[in-house]
Formats: sequence, structure tokens, C-alpha cells
Amino acid sequence: MYANSKWLACAIASVPFFVACGGGKAGDPGPINTNQCSGSSCGVQGPPASTPVTGSLCPADADIVSSTYLGGAGSGEVVSLNIDAVKMTYTLKFFDSPIPVSAGQVDNTRANTTVTGAVMHPPAGMLPNAEQTRCAFMLTPASGIAPSTGTTYTTPFSQTNPPIVFVGKGVAGGGIPGATISYAGLLGAGAVTSRTFDFYPFLGFASTSTDLTKLAGTYNAMLYHLQPTRSFGARAINTIETFAADGSCSGSGASVTPPGSASTPGGCLTTGAAYALNANGYFDSATAPQIEDQYTVALLGGLTTGKSAKAHMILGQLNGATVPVVVRTGNVSTNILSLAIDDESGIALLESAAPLASGGFNGGYVGADSNFKYTASLITGGTGSFINPTTQAAESGFTLSYGADSPGVVVVTDAQGNTGRAIAGGGLYAVFINGTENGGVTPSSANADTVGSPYFSVGAQISK
Repeated sequence: MYANSKWLACAIASVPFFVACGGGKAGDPGPINTNQCSGSSCGVQGPPASTPVTGSLCPADADIVSSTYLGGAGSGEVVSLNIDAVKMTYTLKFFDSPIPVSAGQVDNTRANTTVTGAVMHPPAGMLPNAEQTRCAFMLTPASGIAPSTGTTYTTPFSQTNPPIVFVGKGVAGGGIPGATISYAGLLGAGAVTSRTFDFYPFLGFASTSTDLTKLAGTYNAMLYHLQPTRSFGARAINTIETFAADGSCSGSGASVTPPGSASTPGGCLTTGAAYALNANGYFDSATAPQIEDQYTVALLGGLTTGKSAKAHMILGQLNGATVPVVVRTGNVSTNILSLAIDDESGIALLESAAPLASGGFNGGYVGADSNFKYTASLITGGTGSFINPTTQAAESGFTLSYGADSPGVVVVTDAQGNTGRAIAGGGLYAVFINGTENGGVTPSSANADTVGSPYFSVGAQISK
């Protein structure tokens, strides 16, 4: 399998190859800088010409604009994305967000902000084929009025690691604009060491449901959260949750807890109260459980300010399956009369807890991960590998053990013996491993405190 990784990376990792080989056009941001390759130096990519691409990977250009992708981001944001592939523009709306519109403060976020800007394709020849080039879009800087400040907000942009979205049939995934997060604290409380995120992993659906009865059933949930006030500490958990037709949840709690992490919470971890439909077409829960330790204010004798974050569920419909995505939107208020520090935020993918036969994960997947990279995954039987698109080589390898856990959950183990879990269904998958994979977090999205474990990735299947 590893011997074939070069052409497989080109064949399935269309979004990442945009990063690897750069691009640009007059009037738009300059070329993406990379040391790996540029222009003709990228060499021959993709499978031989004798294996042409059959069929389309995404809707026709004129039809892409008809879909608005509603989904969640690893930043704890609920967003909708519309791309006009004819005018080459995009509109991104942040329905809820814990992400500040400027560094150095935490109160004014980009919630309810709509931004518009231009998209770009990778230049011809930089991806293995024209169809993959057509379906990949880089989100250049976009602007709009932020209600929290009443002023213009412009999304940040990384030349070396830009936000890129790959549009498929019914799903869009990749990265949305990132941010720089920093805060000096209030009377010694809530300080956050500066860290820049090039982008935030995103997963959105062209079709979602407002029928809560479609949620009824038992799911495997894969959660990944970051907590800025604890040096952006990360935690990943796999849990089993059962939902009734009214949106209420009962759960068995976490089945896997990373070594040395906080005590394992019990019950449902994606919601604490029944979900209720809002006017934007997704569901809210006023109570959002934590999977990390509650932040305490040392100045006030270890006082906690309580849980004030919200949980939001997008009920995705994909390939005949209901695939919920949940984000936990952290909340911080520095008003001394209503001090709130519940900044744990993140994303969860839920898949139906149905038995998965050996080989049920087989295929090629593309998405974004906790390393803030666009990583391809190739899984065949009991063997998997992450593929680095810039080098076209397999990086971390892992094995899959079917039938060793609850229905629909597969145990994964990397070459160093670190374990984790993976789930799949409806053409999507999520995996976490309690180890540092693929070289760790990209330096431009890290600070001195950043750790690379646990590793988390979510993506869409584009080949079998």
C-alpha cells in the first residue's frame, strides 16, 4: 500500500494539492508560498493518463451556487457557506461563534456576521485532473459588518496555509478562515496566550433537516474540543448517545479517555438539554456538557463561573443517512457583574451505531485535521495511512480492529502503539488517536505551548 501512496495521494487528495503547489491570479492574493514545489517543478502528478476520471466530483459550476452548506467548524462555530462558481465569489455567515473579531479581547465575536469575498481555483495542471481543480475553492479575504462592533470585519488569510473548501455532492469540507486568539485577562482571570490558527476545520451539508424525529436512534459520537484558557488544551472522546424523537438524550458517557486527562464525564456529552429548532434551520441546547475541566478563577478562591456555553446540532442529510454534527460554542464575558469563563469549544460527528463489517471503512478520504493541515486518508481492510499531500508520501500508519468495541466503532492503533477510535457512515468519517501524528501541528498554527496529541480528523469519502 505504501508503495502506491504517491499516485493515491494525487488521486484522492485534491484539496491538499492546492496547498502543495500554489496558485494565484492578478487582483487576488499572491501565490501560496511553499518550499515543496512551484509551477512546473511540481512534476507529473496523479495517475497515468490511461486512467481518466469518470463522472463529476461536484455539481456543474452553474449549479454549485444553488446549494448553501450549513455546518459546523472545529472552532465551535455554526456557519453557512455559499459559493458561486461562475462569478467566483462566496458568502460565509457565522450564525454563532466564540471567535473574537480582533485579537486582544474576547467579548466581541464574529457571531451573526456575514462576509463576502472572492474564491480561486488552483491553476490548471496543479491538481491531478481538471475535475478536481474545478471542485476546489480557496476562500480569499472577505469582509462584512460585525454586529458585535458595528464595524467592518475582514477575515484573516494565510498565504502558506489558506482556508480551502472542497465541494462534493451534498457535502463541503476543508477549512474556513481562522483567527488570532489572545487575551491578557481580567484581574488575573481568563488570560489566553496568543495563538494564530490558519484555518478552522469545517464540515457542511447541502441538505439538512428540521425534523427532529429523524434524530431518534443510537449514535457513536466523536468529540474534539479545545480550551484556550488552559493553553489551548485539547481532548478527544468517543461516546455512545441515544436520542428520543423530542431531542432528549441519554448516554453511556465516554468509552475512551486520553491518559492523564480530566476525569471522564458520564451521560450525554453533546447536549445536556433537549434540542429545540431555531429560525436558522438547526437545533440549540442551552446546556452544553464539558469534556475538559471547568476553568476556575484563582483570584476569587477557586471560584468557577459555571457552564454558559451552548450546543448546536446540524442535522445533515447525506447519501440517505442522517449525520448529525454538533458544535460546542464557548462563552466568555468579562463584565465583572456577569463574569463568565466557559471557553471550551469544538466539534463532534455522530454516526449511527450500526454494526460495521470488516472493510467497512475502505476508501480514500479527504478533510482537515487538528494539525491544521489538509490530510488525505487511505484505508484498506485492517490497514490505514495518512498521506502528506505536499510530499505525496504516506506518513503515520495505523491498523483497524473491527468488532473490538461497541457496534460501529473501530479501534485504531498507530505504529507507536497509541490507540484511538474511528467511526464512519453516510460517506463521512472521523478518527482520533492519542498520539502525535504526521509530524504534529503545523508551525504557523502553533505556539510554544501547543501539543500534538490527541490527533483528530474528520473528512468525506471520495473514492472506494
